[in-house]
Amino acid sequence: MGLIDDLKGKAQGLIRGNEQAIKDGINKAGDFVDSKTGGKYAGHVDKVQDGASTFVDKNADGTPKQAPADQVVPPVDKAP
Repeated sequence: MGLIDDLKGKAQGLIRGNEQAIKDGINKAGDFVDSKTGGKYAGHVDKVQDGASTFVDKNADGTPKQAPADQVVPPVDKAP
């Protein structure tokens, strides 16, 4: 499992149960950027907001997304 997959798995764990709060934060962040840029990049900001909200929706179902068996790397034992 690569770094991106690991980060995505951690994000999925954080998303569960907090979907609406995360989506509210996404909207507030986009509104903040729009206010600071005078709406100059509103189209780009909206695309990012939509993509982030879609990611939240897709990963909020509570089922962990597993990598294919041939890509799973066993954890390393950390000796004290």
